[in-house]
Amino acid sequence: MKSAYCREDLLHRQQRASGLLTEGLDAVVFFDLHSVRYLCGFTGTDGVVVVSATGVEFLTDSRYVVQAEAEVLATRITRYNEKNSGIADCLKRVQAQRVGYEANAITCSSFAELENHVDVSWVGMSVELNAMRALKSPAEIAAIESATTLSAQAFAAVEPLLTPGQVERDIALELEIELRRLGADARAFEFIVASGERGALPHGVASTKRLAAGELVTIDFGCRFAGYHSDETVTVAIGDVSARLRAMYDTVLEAHDRALQCVAPGVPLREIDAVARDYIRVAGYGDYFGHGLGHGVGLKVHEAPVVSPRSESLAEVGMVFTIEPGIYIPGCGGVRIEDMVVVTDDGFRTLTRIPKKFRSLVA
Repeated sequence: MKSAYCREDLLHRQQRASGLLTEGLDAVVFFDLHSVRYLCGFTGTDGVVVVSATGVEFLTDSRYVVQAEAEVLATRITRYNEKNSGIADCLKRVQAQRVGYEANAITCSSFAELENHVDVSWVGMSVELNAMRALKSPAEIAAIESATTLSAQAFAAVEPLLTPGQVERDIALELEIELRRLGADARAFEFIVASGERGALPHGVASTKRLAAGELVTIDFGCRFAGYHSDETVTVAIGDVSARLRAMYDTVLEAHDRALQCVAPGVPLREIDAVARDYIRVAGYGDYFGHGLGHGVGLKVHEAPVVSPRSESLAEVGMVFTIEPGIYIPGCGGVRIEDMVVVTDDGFRTLTRIPKKFRSLVA
């Protein structure tokens, strides 16, 4: 059977999903299409996976039956005419009484309708399911590295446009076009291009503002390749910048580098966050770094694990996450430096490829 993933990878994931049944569940229903793809290889836009003691069942509508037969690894592929009725029929067939489900992947109205179709005890799940995708296989890591390679190539092609007078939106557009030209499936998210004072906006999506000499410009971008994402942030200077802006940059870069060196199996993720956060605080910028240090990246551009003061997880081999400290000062500007890493047996490996040392482009 053809699949978007290695058969062995899919079987291993399905075995892990079946392990959730040991918590007193008769079945688990996966609604999130990222989870569906992860478990059975399906790349379409309408489908559900039901894991039970009888195996893994993939349900979809008539539009995707042929595609499912080519892609999906499952014990059974079932066509439904109406999704909730199809799920109900499946749960009745496997005689499920206590059913786990992705609580964050279904609307209240859809869930209420589903409840009307089948009389079972529903158990909302989120943490348990998120943890499944946090550890990446070699094939997943290879797909992510392919995405980061495309990002680096696209940035190198667009970098000559980073000159005074260029419009932020035009830079974002050229990046997206170049990524698609190189073979990316799509952009990972709406690109951030924030120059000058707009750099103080952590999520300052590209605007009609023109770049000017003496500014920093922050570019946060990425792409999707084979279903997996890259996410990288580069901050560069347009010509000479003030001592204040350079000090901000150097502080963020040092925080970034110190956090990277802490990444290793068994290290609490909150401690990695604290290394960067404490350095920025001691440097006098504590009030200007408000977001978490990083997040997991994979089938979603933001997924488990979370690297923040609230994280309760330890770094584990195979985890892929970002390290992205920043300083954002209203009325002045901002700096963010972001790389993606994978945790290895002896520490970490950086997956992103664009150098992060301070660079001043010719104005």
